[in-house]
Amino acid sequence: MLKYSTLNNGDSMKQALLLLNMGGPNNVEEVELFLRNMFADKNILPMNPYMRSFVANIIISKRLEEVKENYRLLGGKSPLPELTQKLVGKLEKRLSMPVYPVMRYVPPFADRTLYACQEQGVEELILFPMYPQYSTTTTRSSVEDIEERCEAMGYHPKITVIEPYYDDFDYIEASVAKIVEAMEGKDTQEYDLLLSAHGLPMSIIHAGDPYQNQVEGNVSAIKMYLAFKGIQFHDIKLVYQSKVGNAAWLEPNLADVLRNPTHRKVIIYPLAFTIDNSETVFELDIEHREIAEKLKYEDYRVAQCMNDDEKFVDLIVKRVDALTVQ
Repeated sequence: MLKYSTLNNGDSMKQALLLLNMGGPNNVEEVELFLRNMFADKNILPMNPYMRSFVANIIISKRLEEVKENYRLLGGKSPLPELTQKLVGKLEKRLSMPVYPVMRYVPPFADRTLYACQEQGVEELILFPMYPQYSTTTTRSSVEDIEERCEAMGYHPKITVIEPYYDDFDYIEASVAKIVEAMEGKDTQEYDLLLSAHGLPMSIIHAGDPYQNQVEGNVSAIKMYLAFKGIQFHDIKLVYQSKVGNAAWLEPNLADVLRNPTHRKVIIYPLAFTIDNSETVFELDIEHREIAEKLKYEDYRVAQCMNDDEKFVDLIVKRVDALTVQ
């Protein structure tokens, strides 16, 4: 069912909600498609198209088989599509408008959704980035993709983008709930809390990307909320993961922090992801766990992302409802 938002002149506007994410391969065969589309993105590799293609081919030739093997260890696919669909199902029960997952690098791409919206007469697309913090590499890339495809189709709906929610009270409360859930039965004071965000090259940060500032704001808000709730950890650290190549990236790097332990009980919360994916289920819970096990950590825990948690559903519904003109 389409939702009609009442406008000031008494007319109504048909709306649809699009959940924007990078996506994850639905099978091992899609891994190359995922990598090629990612490295073809001008926001990921900000250079001229010829150099971008050259660099992408080098990276893919070196990493393709390794990445495929990683996905085989995850059962041959990313958990992200299925988890996203569960979230969509819950949102559809709460919102009287169609809800679509739209992925940047693998299906479901934006085209099919936009054609469906155009055919249904949708006049406003509400875009909810599944990235809590804004970055040119995530939110801008996804929004530009929608805008460019609409233009190519001759489809001109109103496009409304939900603002970053990294420091929203509701989001911070939900984040801490996921951390506490992962610590059930354990004394938090015995653990270091590592708040792990996806890394970015410093060249992108220096070009004016606000991601680092928003990540740090996210960390500050979580620390304040933990203090308010009286939840104490041995230490709380911001770390960055997923570095690729030899260029300078945001630091400290999670792997380096784990390899130089000052404390051997840790809980990791994926700060920059809302849906579990290869970076959380493989990189954090398999790859980095191996580092901890080799160094004889006493305990190593990874909190889940929001996924279809009711608190996250509430947050999205609240944000969407706030846009509806009464």
